Parts: sequence; structure tokens; C-alpha cells
Amino acid sequence: MNKKFIYSCVTCSAEYPGEGVHYRCPSCAKSDVEGQPHRGMLKVEYSQWYKFKGSPEERLSFLQNEGFLSLLPIQNLKSLGYLRVGNTPVYTINMLDAKVLPFQLMLKDDSQNPTFSFKDRASAMVSAFAKENGKNILLAASTGNAGSSLAGICASQGQKAIILAPAAAPIAKLTQIIMYGALLIAVDGNYDAAFDLSVQLTEKYGWYNRNTAYNPITTEGKKTVAFEIVSQFLNELPDRIYVPCGDGVILCGVYKGFEDLLNMGIIDKIPVIIAVQAEGSDNLIRNFYTDTFVAKPSATRADSISVDIPRNFYMAKHYHLKYQGENVTVSDQEIMEASATLSRNTGIFSEPAAAAAFAGMLKNMSEGRIPEQSRNLILLTGSGLKDVNFVRTHVLTPQPVKADLGSVSRFLEKNGYLK
Repeated sequence: MNKKFIYSCVTCSAEYPGEGVHYRCPSCAKSDVEGQPHRGMLKVEYSQWYKFKGSPEERLSFLQNEGFLSLLPIQNLKSLGYLRVGNTPVYTINMLDAKVLPFQLMLKDDSQNPTFSFKDRASAMVSAFAKENGKNILLAASTGNAGSSLAGICASQGQKAIILAPAAAPIAKLTQIIMYGALLIAVDGNYDAAFDLSVQLTEKYGWYNRNTAYNPITTEGKKTVAFEIVSQFLNELPDRIYVPCGDGVILCGVYKGFEDLLNMGIIDKIPVIIAVQAEGSDNLIRNFYTDTFVAKPSATRADSISVDIPRNFYMAKHYHLKYQGENVTVSDQEIMEASATLSRNTGIFSEPAAAAAFAGMLKNMSEGRIPEQSRNLILLTGSGLKDVNFVRTHVLTPQPVKADLGSVSRFLEKNGYLK
């Protein structure tokens, strides 16, 4: 039996041993209601954190030296494979559009993961866990990023990947999936249809399912971003962290990572987490403060955060209310404008879901809701090359210029480069 951790049901608190594969609490899963978020999500809880002695700095140093293995659901870091996942950079930005910011702004760029998105954190952990548990065929439902992520990680690990994605998913993401050698099943339906099919395949054939808000190991992979933030900032943690949200798993991962370190006494508080959603797909944060969940059809071009029924709603709500998080919604137009502002000011081109977090910060700034001198971090979760169609209407390709110096000079003068 794996004595390193147990699984605990978020709904009924039932506990399950850490050995083997578990998805949801079987008892609570029976109470699923159509049109409502699922109950019975499992949370990984560790039994060893209390054994660590010494100062917070000494505890953190120990965890860093062992690669945080004591707080991960795998037995050996080598199971993660050779691709560098995580340890992504943080950039400090002092100005936007030539104006000095009255607060500190930092960007954590997770587009620098192997398949260019934050999803690699979950895929790498799921792949490693599968390897240690004798599972060689993995599958996932995805609107694109999770699928291309699992496909790429499995390619590096010698595992087989099956990806069910809506046929309407961005072509760049579908192309990635195919190039990594995964079997792509283009589903004539939406993400929910792909998700349900993937669960049916798991139940029928026993393949290992990577789906977020279904497999608790995905949250354990995503929480590593919090470990990195603490390691990168030590005693100067950000005051506020902007997180783009769809089904709530990244939000839960961020909270879970900080909570693990809070339990260890390494940090004494969790930063204020700002959940950012598209106005047309706000089913997560719109229901945080109500007793009855009411879904509405999603209508946003930010496909990675377009979710009708956020499957990790109850865990996300628990964390967000417990640690007093904040919320902001942004329109697709604000997301597109934020993507352009981010690109021209920082050299980072982010996909719509990632740009949504930046748009949330810009909206808070325009409303005077960011305290002066506060430290603000934005999670940029994916590359803009994942979905260039979103910003094409904002990008005006210039007409061809004759290939002679006079014509080019007139073009330069027209655009303000010759005065």
C-alpha cells in the first residue's frame, strides 16, 4: 500500500488508499445529475508533511533539493521523463504603452513548456503515474491543449495516446496532436460529448484517463506552479495572482500547491487568487456565491476556457471561498485587445485563454482595483500560435510595396519611421 498519500472525497470526505488508479468517489459519483457539475472529486492528501522539522526556509530547501518529491504522487522523479516541464520563467514588467505602472507586474510564461501550454504540468504527472502503475495507453477529451499536451508527453515516454477532440477545435492544436503520433478521434460534438465518450472508453477498456476534473493526479501536476512561485519569490510572494478559468482545475491546482506549503509551515498565507473568465463563459465564478448551480451555454472564442458545466466546480468553489479569492469577467473584445497589448509591450504572444488573465488585470487596473506597490502575477498559460485565428481580425497585413528604395522609403515615412 502507498503510505505516502491517500485520496479524499471533496464531497463526503471518504478516504481511499493511495495505491492504484482512482478517479472519483464511487459513492458520490452515483448522485450525478444531468446539467450539474459532478460531485465526488478526489483530492490527494499527503501524510508526511508534518514530519518535516526546522525553519520554513530549511523545510523549503529540503523540498527543493528533492524536487518536491515528498509532495508529489509518484515514487521517482525519473518517471517524469526527459522533457523539461515547468520551471518556467517569470518576467517583471515596469511599463505598458510607455506608462510606468504604479504596481509591480510579473508574468509567468508557461507557453515555454514542451507543447507550449500549462497543460504539460498535468500531462507529465499523469504520464509518470501511469508508468509507475503499468498503464501504457492513455486517453483524454480535449478542446486542443490538453490533447496536444498528452500526445507530446506520451511521445517522449513511449506511451500511446488517444485524443477525443471536437472536430471544430483550432487546427493548430489538432495538427499538434497528429504530429505527436497520437490517435485523434475528431468528435462530431462539443467537449462534453468528447468527455463522456472518453469516460465510457476508460470504463470499457481500462485505459488510463487524463481528463481534468476526473483524474485527481492532474491537479497534482498543475499545483507545481505554486511550488515554483514560492521557490522563485521566497519571502516576497505576489500579493495577487491572476488565473484564467474554465472548468476550474488550474484554479484548484494553484490553491492546492499553496495549501500544501501552508500545511508545511513554509508560507503563512496564500496570495489573493483572482479567477478570470470570459463574459460569455462565466459558469464557474457566476455560481460561486449561489446555492443552486445554473448553467448557460458558453459563447466565447477563447476555446480553452469555454465550458458549459465546469466539472471541477465544487472543489474550485470550496477553495475560492475558503481563501477569499476574487473574480473578474472580460469580453472577447477585451481579450483580443489585451493579447495585442501584451504582445507589443512584452514580446509574449499568448493564446486567448492566457490573454484573458492579462485582460482581467487590465480591467482591474482601469477600475482602480489594484493597490499601489502591490505585487501582481499573471499566469500566461499558452502560446498564441495555438489559435492565431482569434486575433486575425486585429492584425492588418499591409499591401505589397514595390521592391525599390523610393517605394519602401515612402512606406516608412507613412508609418512614422522617417521624420
